[in-house]
Amino acid sequence: MLMQGKSIYVAALEDNNYELVFASGHSVNTLNQATLAELRQAVESLKQQPEARGLILRSDLDSFIVGADVTEFLPIFASGEAAIRELLEQINGLFCALEALPFPTVAAIQGQALGGGLELCLSCDYRVGTDTARLGFPEVKLGIYPGWGGTVRLPRLIGVDNANEWICGGGEYPAAQAMAVGVLDAVVEADQLVEAALALLRDCQECRFDYQARRSEKQRPIKLNAVEQTMAFESAKGLIGAKAGPHYPAPLAALKTIQKHANLARDEALAVEREGFLPLATHPVTAALVGVFLKDQLVKKSSKAYTAQAAPVQLAAVLGAGIMGGGIAYQSASRGTPVLMKDINEKALQLGLDEAAKLLNKQVERGKIDPLKMSKALNNIRPTLSFGDFGKVDLVVEAVVENPKVKKSVLAEVETQLPEATVLASNTSTISITELGSALKHPENFCGMHFFNPVHRMPLVEVIRGKQTSDNAIARTVAYARALGKTPIVVNDCPGFLVNRVLFPYFIGFSALLRDGADYRQIDRVMEGFGWPMGPAYLLDVIGIDTACHADAVLAAGYPDRMAHSEETVIERLFSLGRLGQKSGQGFYRYEPDRKGRPKKLIDAELASQLDGVIGQAREFSDEEIIARMMIPLCIETVRCLEEGVVGSAAEADMALIYGIGFPPFRGGALYYIDQQGLEPFCQQADQFSSLGKLYQPTDGMREMANAGKTYFGWEGKA
Repeated sequence: MLMQGKSIYVAALEDNNYELVFASGHSVNTLNQATLAELRQAVESLKQQPEARGLILRSDLDSFIVGADVTEFLPIFASGEAAIRELLEQINGLFCALEALPFPTVAAIQGQALGGGLELCLSCDYRVGTDTARLGFPEVKLGIYPGWGGTVRLPRLIGVDNANEWICGGGEYPAAQAMAVGVLDAVVEADQLVEAALALLRDCQECRFDYQARRSEKQRPIKLNAVEQTMAFESAKGLIGAKAGPHYPAPLAALKTIQKHANLARDEALAVEREGFLPLATHPVTAALVGVFLKDQLVKKSSKAYTAQAAPVQLAAVLGAGIMGGGIAYQSASRGTPVLMKDINEKALQLGLDEAAKLLNKQVERGKIDPLKMSKALNNIRPTLSFGDFGKVDLVVEAVVENPKVKKSVLAEVETQLPEATVLASNTSTISITELGSALKHPENFCGMHFFNPVHRMPLVEVIRGKQTSDNAIARTVAYARALGKTPIVVNDCPGFLVNRVLFPYFIGFSALLRDGADYRQIDRVMEGFGWPMGPAYLLDVIGIDTACHADAVLAAGYPDRMAHSEETVIERLFSLGRLGQKSGQGFYRYEPDRKGRPKKLIDAELASQLDGVIGQAREFSDEEIIARMMIPLCIETVRCLEEGVVGSAAEADMALIYGIGFPPFRGGALYYIDQQGLEPFCQQADQFSSLGKLYQPTDGMREMANAGKTYFGWEGKA
């Protein structure tokens, strides 16, 4: 053994070759400060071995290296540009020292090689991966770009166009695609990985491959003349800028950095990369996005804890074959869990199957799956008009009409057909789980499982605990949600649960603005500019005005002190007019199919006259006032849910809003948004609107935290 550290060791192989092995002892390898220090020691040890003829870098885990240790990011970034620059110089020096070893080097990659892990691989002369390896640069999703030589080496290795896609898109690519563009030099089966890497070393040592030429290629300027560079970079700016949007600066900054150092040799190019990295590392968007990543890890850890003792769901069932039922069946079947789909008539079942087939066909068209996998997924959905096979089901999701009497009847009926241990869950979005469970003989086996529409796109599932719900029912449901590729967040039963309870104060703020004379089109523009994927009027049209009316009534009854209203709202007026949004072709906007058959949003000139009496005399509102009146009630209601124990942590609250209703990730979530403003300034701003009602009045707990200088996310720091 040449060197033995806590996370790295270096050992001799045959023919004076060596292997440098990442062996952290954790579930994955990361490049934290301690590991980088050991890597420096390992490289120095190898430089002092005159007989050394080659080196393989590999991992003793299922993955190579998943990137830098994100938990170390924010403290380093918060320490200022000088400290960040010094760290980058040290790491660049280390990777360049690896690249300069006096013998060929091969990275042997299995599993994931992401971010800094892939940058390390690019410092090697060759890369061989298993057929299941996945490689990529996700840094732009954290608000930064590869800062350890990735923007320098990758375009020189695979060309500007491919490098732009890999770096600015933040995607993760399978081994076959990585080899097609030149990131990998060979792809083999897992049991052949080390031998393939050794074969590459032998080819270099026997002069069949010129590894020095490969090094030289990565250290020279990019091989494009001035005209070719202009075409490559300028044409990409519009596309990348439009895709990233105004709130995410990293993708465009990465592109401009590559362009700036295109004519420079490696060391000068690395200096350009470093200087371009600094303003991103200290940007508030980066702090928010890194915080989102850390919160997401906490949420996943929390859900994993629930499932530690849960038996997997081998067979599921869905009651109701509408759009939601068909979507749930599709998600289950496509993820490998067979599912029964029951309804009371053949036509409904066919609609559910058609929905699943449509979604699977889109996957085939995009090249995500092949026809064989589509056929297998469809075969995992078994339509039925009877309860014949329900005696074998592990978990049932009820997805019938949002009516408590209908749901109670259906739930009570299906319970009689199930084994005693089967979990029964309702996909209700608002109805009390405790109340629905009152119709059951075994309410301990019953919980809520609230999917968001469209099921195949929305990552969140609210798992709702009723007063009598058992830990086993929660664990089994969380396990099923995870098997479906969803992010489950467990919440306690209350009107609206978490997401809808928080969303409707936002809509109430919207209705009040219209009552006071605001233009719904301006509100939509302002809130989309704030970062929401769609403004409140457009969102209500997508949700459905009828659905919103029902939820509004539930929440008004549940929280009469702040959500009840005696006057007719604009949402109620639209409902009475039959303007139900996209589903009826008219809501706040008018909808016509575009060339692809999707609803196209148009202004409806008739709307203003139809809203007489529920909208006020038109007057000017500043963008700042609109944002305040929309966001304050949403944020305060999120705090109430945290204080009341509806949600277990601030991290879960923020991630539920990001995953459930598209809260702008670059703003970090509602509670992080309060932190960024400061609790005291937030409360002071809310007090300016206290006349609008209790929704605008901070809780006592918020004022106590403000007085004590506390935050919801002290561990995240501030950039």
